[in-house]
Amino acid sequence: MPSPWQPRLSQLVQRFRVFADTTTTVDPERPADGAAALQIPAFRVFLLASLLSNIGNQMRIVAVSWEVYDRARTPLSLGLIGLVLAGPVLLLAMPAGVAADRFSRKGILIGAHLALIACGFGLAFASAQEVPLPWIYLLLLGTGICRAAGWPAMSAMLTQLVPKPLFANAATWRSMAFQTAATLGPVLGAWLLAVTSPAVVYLIDAATSVAFVIALAMIVPAPQTHPKRVGAWQSLLDGVQFVRAQPLILSTITLDMVAVLFGGATALLPVFAVEILDVGPTGYGWLRAMPPVGSILMGLMLTTRVSIHRAGAALLWAVIGFGAWTMAFAVSRSFAVSLVALFMLGAVDNVSVVIRATLLQLLTPDELRGRVSAVNAIFINTSNEIGEFESGITAHWFGPVLAVFGGGVLTLVTVAVVAKVWPSLRHVGRLSELRPEGETETVAAGPPPQDHQSQPSKSLAATG
Repeated sequence: MPSPWQPRLSQLVQRFRVFADTTTTVDPERPADGAAALQIPAFRVFLLASLLSNIGNQMRIVAVSWEVYDRARTPLSLGLIGLVLAGPVLLLAMPAGVAADRFSRKGILIGAHLALIACGFGLAFASAQEVPLPWIYLLLLGTGICRAAGWPAMSAMLTQLVPKPLFANAATWRSMAFQTAATLGPVLGAWLLAVTSPAVVYLIDAATSVAFVIALAMIVPAPQTHPKRVGAWQSLLDGVQFVRAQPLILSTITLDMVAVLFGGATALLPVFAVEILDVGPTGYGWLRAMPPVGSILMGLMLTTRVSIHRAGAALLWAVIGFGAWTMAFAVSRSFAVSLVALFMLGAVDNVSVVIRATLLQLLTPDELRGRVSAVNAIFINTSNEIGEFESGITAHWFGPVLAVFGGGVLTLVTVAVVAKVWPSLRHVGRLSELRPEGETETVAAGPPPQDHQSQPSKSLAATG
């Protein structure tokens, strides 16, 4: 005999599925506004779920960095966090990319976040019991494995939620949501650290992963294109070979990787907050929040007002700005000046993220997006994490100021080298004019605001 609750449950599920619908119509002759992608219910659900999950992730990053440095009191302890998180990306990104192309991306994401929930509870228990730091690093390794396994699927799934003409617009909104999380997460995390404990922050992080799983379960993405069955090794190499054959993708990934590897200042923010600026956990939270605040405002400008007509030149100038503001932060002894420097650093960084992510999506065929996203993850995510390790080692040897200032100088050198090695990058115009090789129709339609896209990257990020 059927349960009386079954009809009501079925109606509830169908109601959520309506909100998660991916169908929409796009008229290429009609100029779309900056919120075009938000008209798609499935994308709205995905965006909100990602926002909540990334807020929890950013809160956890702040809590872990503060707890580890508070207990160890050495920059090297912060560098080890990056080293622990880089390993899973190096080992798992390519297999995870193959899986994202062959299997359900939605299923992969749900599985990865269920494991993240377990890691969050584990961190909360370990922190409350004040277990030795090696156990904290071990749980962070588990977190890194989960995020490395899900990152290619997360990146590639965007193309199953919106039509191709809205890729850039959708990715811009996704980047803005991530940067919003990267703003709110550190502030909330730092406030909770001041009034409670890291264990509470880890529990909230686990709760946001629960919300993500529930929301994702209600989304019905469009069918994905599966690649032809080939050998496992060849399948792994396909993404690498494609990136090597695309100078624009390779040059932008290389530029971002090296700039973040040497120019990232965020790993040492606890050191600056305690030893140089003397602002405590609350000030640390504001320092951590400033780059995403700048990124959000830049994202709004790119979405609503600014049209990038020369994307290649804009990318190079943005990375120059990233290096210059990194150097300004390094020499600052004023809390206000440091906040301004980090704000501007985040603003110019978002320009490079927007251009790189748009190139990646528009030049990659759907059946390769998971594996190409995996290659991108290896370049970008490991540069973030290994960059944290490099910053910790350099600060341990030469002090935090010289470590950050030298990173800014190396970023400027990188721009000059990339511009010389890949001169075609300087001549890239509108991103909407780009398309994968063999495609005869225009990839993107709409007004200039749709020329922009970005990732949940991190310069803070993104390992979101």
